[in-house]
Amino acid sequence: MCLRVRCRKARARTCHGGQPVATGEQFTCSVVVSYDRGMASLNSFHTRTQLTVGGRTHQIFSLPALEKAGFSGVARLPYSLKILLENLLRREDRRFVDPEDIEALGNWDVTSKAQKEIAFTPARVLLQDFTGVPAVVDLAAMRDGIVRLGGDPRKVNPLQPVELVIDHSVQVDHYSERNAADLNAALEFTRNKERYTFLRWGQEAFDNFRVVPPDTGIVHQVNLEYLARVIFKEESGGEVLAYPDTLVGTDSHTTMVNGLGVVGWGVGGIEAEAAMLGQPISMLIPEVVGFRLVDRLPEGATATDLVLTITERLRKLGVVGKFVEFYGPGLEFLTIADRATLGNMSPEYGATIAICPIDEMTLDYLRLTGRDEAHVQLVEAYAKEQGLFWNSAATDPVYTATCDLDLSTVEPSLAGPKRPQDRVSLRQAKYKFQQALEGMIAERKPKTEAADRVAEKHGEDSAPAAAPVAAAVASAEGVVPGMEGLAHGSVVVAAITSCTNTSNPSVMIGAGLVARNAVKRGLKVKPWVKTSLAPGSLVVTEYLKAAGLLEYLAELGFNIVGYGCTTCIGNSGPLPEPVSGIVKDRNLIVASILSGNRNFEGRIQSQVRANYLASPPLVVAYAIAGKMQVDLTTEPIGIDRAGAPVMLKEIWPSEREIQEAMLSSVKSEMFLEQYAHVFDGDERWRSLPIPTGERFEWTDDSTYIRNPPFFEGITAEPTFPSDITGARTLAVLGDSVTTDHISPAGSIPADSPAGRYLVSKGVPPSDFNSYGARRGNHEVMMRGTFANIRLRNQLAPGTEGGWTTLLPEGEVMTIYDASVKYRDRGVPLMIVAGKEYGSGSSRDWAAKGTLLLGVKAVLAESFERIHRSNLVNMGVLPLQFREGESASSHKLNGRESFDIVGVGSSLTPRGEVTVRAASADGTVHEIVATVRIDTPEELVAFRHGGILPYVLRQLLRQ
Repeated sequence: MCLRVRCRKARARTCHGGQPVATGEQFTCSVVVSYDRGMASLNSFHTRTQLTVGGRTHQIFSLPALEKAGFSGVARLPYSLKILLENLLRREDRRFVDPEDIEALGNWDVTSKAQKEIAFTPARVLLQDFTGVPAVVDLAAMRDGIVRLGGDPRKVNPLQPVELVIDHSVQVDHYSERNAADLNAALEFTRNKERYTFLRWGQEAFDNFRVVPPDTGIVHQVNLEYLARVIFKEESGGEVLAYPDTLVGTDSHTTMVNGLGVVGWGVGGIEAEAAMLGQPISMLIPEVVGFRLVDRLPEGATATDLVLTITERLRKLGVVGKFVEFYGPGLEFLTIADRATLGNMSPEYGATIAICPIDEMTLDYLRLTGRDEAHVQLVEAYAKEQGLFWNSAATDPVYTATCDLDLSTVEPSLAGPKRPQDRVSLRQAKYKFQQALEGMIAERKPKTEAADRVAEKHGEDSAPAAAPVAAAVASAEGVVPGMEGLAHGSVVVAAITSCTNTSNPSVMIGAGLVARNAVKRGLKVKPWVKTSLAPGSLVVTEYLKAAGLLEYLAELGFNIVGYGCTTCIGNSGPLPEPVSGIVKDRNLIVASILSGNRNFEGRIQSQVRANYLASPPLVVAYAIAGKMQVDLTTEPIGIDRAGAPVMLKEIWPSEREIQEAMLSSVKSEMFLEQYAHVFDGDERWRSLPIPTGERFEWTDDSTYIRNPPFFEGITAEPTFPSDITGARTLAVLGDSVTTDHISPAGSIPADSPAGRYLVSKGVPPSDFNSYGARRGNHEVMMRGTFANIRLRNQLAPGTEGGWTTLLPEGEVMTIYDASVKYRDRGVPLMIVAGKEYGSGSSRDWAAKGTLLLGVKAVLAESFERIHRSNLVNMGVLPLQFREGESASSHKLNGRESFDIVGVGSSLTPRGEVTVRAASADGTVHEIVATVRIDTPEELVAFRHGGILPYVLRQLLRQ
């Protein structure tokens, strides 16, 4: 069958059969457009001109020329919108980009409520291995799919540069050992050999695809220090085209590169795959919030404290789906590493990007990190020519809205215990933790009937419930030597980890100086604290060595454990015995403190319920203190070797000390040396076998790499979606349900559907690896969907984890097992949720797994940007309650039977459908829900069953 679509201006000039079609008219279309890289064939506004730098001529699409053509507001556009506008000028083709799109953005009106769709084509795509492996798996499956339809597998090939950095697979098994990094790397290769071999095949099979091997650095820091171009150069037909570097990445923290003036953001793996294959990203022209910074940070405050303050402010303001731009005189006092910290946590406050413009600081950073001087000159000349270069005398852009912050008011802070936006000042941390502790103890409610049934069937540990507080307190008997102080609130994990801070020399050197000063006073880390240091790149190790600080960090147990995301992604490894045993036996609520960006429930370590984000120096401080119940601003951090109390301020370095250490230790030569052979890898990587062939040879016995079912039974024409009838609810969830809740990344419990599957395949629990590492196997991932140990499904009250109630029987079972029974009965499923559904990582498996469980629609109060897009791109319908309405206001308990009416040909972007909820007593309640398919292009992809079938059908017709 053909697809019924509604024509956009100049997007389709003829219908099937060649007859003219009026704008907005509905028609049957089997015409599928394609897209190639290269210079635009159209130039309606005569903006193509030349820029000569260093004796070489570059073709550019000039924003000043567009302004002279009558678009008087171009000069006052926000920096980020100028980048999008240049993208449209260069990509004008009357397929995806029309003159009307350029006019709409060139005449951008901050007061207009009209929403205009544009097509954005990034210059490159960035992957990490947890999301990159399933992306390459999907591309391999697409090659099989196109062959199944009679097409050429070589058409499934990246059309623009794709770079994958392996950084998410190393785990902290070994720590506080001199050779911990080597031992962890050896385990990493043993566990992931099959995945890495698959990536070696991808390197050979696909064009424009490069892999940065393991143990090199965190993807975002490698991007910042090496991969980012700032200004891209492309040769075509003997000419050189220059344009802004732009990208999308499969990690939500791709926004870290915003600190360098590069427009880029995180997308799900499925959207990234489409971008690789030349599919532009359909988006609405965003609102842009200007964040004005004044003054400078006070003594003792760090960039981490600043970003936690901004995260709190902007999450309250509400910037989901918006661009944020930093401007104002305070920018002059923030280094590129500081700015990258602000950009990194953009997902935590919900913004699509959080960018700083190109300025002198950008040029200095490019030189420091070893970029070619001729390229630095091009960056400067291009940015100044296009009005993209900022200085303190520049006229402020016009923004949709503005807010401001006096940097001098920022104070040392943490964020937690469950969300990155929940900032706590250091001076209030003791009191706030006690409040949080009491709340977590109160959450331990007596078991319900549902929890009793789970415990009876699967064992007590499957449905943990509250023991009295007294039972969690250690008795005098059986105390393990050295562990006498281990109690509620003890810090059991202290990790300097993640891209947020390991990219920033000031906080890393600050941590080293705290360690040095502590060691010199004779302070030690408490024996129950698992410490780790995971630098963001090899360069960090070099400058810590040069500053003479690595040895002091190691003496406190902060030995290097590897170069990767580690603790922040849930690869913290097990707690050491006897710590793990004491925590379990006494039912303790213990804490972690990490220099990362994510602290969601169940993410960091399965036994740790309270998780706090903090700067690297504070991570060291809390490791020494060993507990959260201490006010580090007024109470001693410890006792020195002379028996005297030591205050944190006594070992905290001054800003001058930090700056002097940085100037003497951070050198350009380090970057040049460490990145000279960045794609080569070590002997372990080079010795891996490299499979050959255009199509991957799947093996039935693999537990890591499986051919996914997304293209099974695909036809050349899509099947039109229809209304959903008789749906049952798989889960009723509350607010702030993250993609970690939906698709966990950490350890795989043996007594879980995924664990039982692996055991059935002969994999012992010791070799389970993690959910993240198993993302190339849909059998594991669909069983792991909604299996987070901290998930609370209101359909199975009193339980924690992946439990639900099968309807209408009322039997409590795992969510996966229930989905199988519903599938066998032909019953469609849905999810009902609260606010901020799908916040957190850009995890495509949170949408893929949802689809494979049989979920057809998600009804929530609000969605986070990336997960909403992922649902659409997998063919799952996101629906939103009207403002002020919720499951509670409609008295839904999830036991109803649902019909969703209006999903067929009448479905429109941001339109409405009727949800009819029928109770067991025959009462039918109607809900009018908003369709969160936001653009016409998204609607076309949804009607194809998702973006990948849509792109595959396009490739088939090329």
